[in-house]
Amino acid sequence: MQNQKFSLQHKSFTGYLPNKQAIMLTVNLRSFKQIIRYNKRRMKRFLTMLEKRPPRGLDNLILEADKSIWGKTDCLHCANCCKTMSPTYTKKDVQRISKHLGMSAKSFRQKWLFRDKGGDWLNASQPCQFLNEDTNMCNIYDVRPRDCAGFPHHTKKKMVEYIHVYKQNIEHCPATYRVVELLKEKLNHK
Repeated sequence: MQNQKFSLQHKSFTGYLPNKQAIMLTVNLRSFKQIIRYNKRRMKRFLTMLEKRPPRGLDNLILEADKSIWGKTDCLHCANCCKTMSPTYTKKDVQRISKHLGMSAKSFRQKWLFRDKGGDWLNASQPCQFLNEDTNMCNIYDVRPRDCAGFPHHTKKKMVEYIHVYKQNIEHCPATYRVVELLKEKLNHK
């Protein structure tokens, strides 16, 4: 299994491109978890190396890799982020979602959230209580937390300022893992 790469499988999809066929990437989560267990340290070392000595044009390279992978990704085939992570709920998120559900903010927090050691509000359980596990769709998509709407947070600033986010997300998001893998290929890094 040495130097084994995680490969997303191709699946034809024609739903949104008239007269053209797009190649969509799907993932086997069981296989992904095994590959992560094996490659996590190596991938994090690569990201740390980029953080300490970023190559010239890193931001353009990551944008190209990001565009390439996310252009072929349909999160509804995976939803691993919703199954294994929790968003941080802001005060505005709690107010908006509780109003949408017809509950008070206090009742919403008591029913669905807990406060961590840092004072952040997180889901009390996993997978997310709002994930429809049959369809991988969010039951509150239109009012979802800001943290969910921005996930995986790749293009906020320069990559070196967000490498810690990539390090976290490669474990939960197969597309993020593939973006980093593609970046390694572009930089000829083994």
